[in-house]
Amino acid sequence: MVNRDELLRTIDKNSRIGVEELAVILAAPEIEVANELRALEDEGIICGYHTMIDWSKTNIEKVMALIEVKVTPQRGIGFDSIAERIYKYPEVTSVYLMSGGFDLMVMLEGKSLKEVATFVTNKLSPLDTVLSCSTHFILQKYKEHGTILTKKYEDTREIVTP
Repeated sequence: MVNRDELLRTIDKNSRIGVEELAVILAAPEIEVANELRALEDEGIICGYHTMIDWSKTNIEKVMALIEVKVTPQRGIGFDSIAERIYKYPEVTSVYLMSGGFDLMVMLEGKSLKEVATFVTNKLSPLDTVLSCSTHFILQKYKEHGTILTKKYEDTREIVTP
């Protein structure tokens, strides 16, 4: 019997781990692990597998922004309809309903600051239930999805003793 919780925690940290290694970690037969993974996918618990890339170390120009959006919820459906309209844009990578001063947090990617600003001005702000937006550009990522992206400064000076 495969421990679902342990399986999910393990692949959440490393989605590239193979069924063979998972079977060893979980002390379960490979076929049971493979069947459990398939069942989790079929149930919509596992929604996808992603690679985390530090784009700042590539030649690909990317600007990432976090946009706080205040909206008027619609009667009977709340925030779902406007969230769906927003997440269908290809530039949008994530949409979250949140508590606080804004209702939605939208994360998106563009090739330039201007491209992101144009998206907010021409696509997001004109939506009929959007009341206001606040755009924040991501300047540096330090940790993402539990992974530290920056190396800690190491003092490489030699110790001098008298």
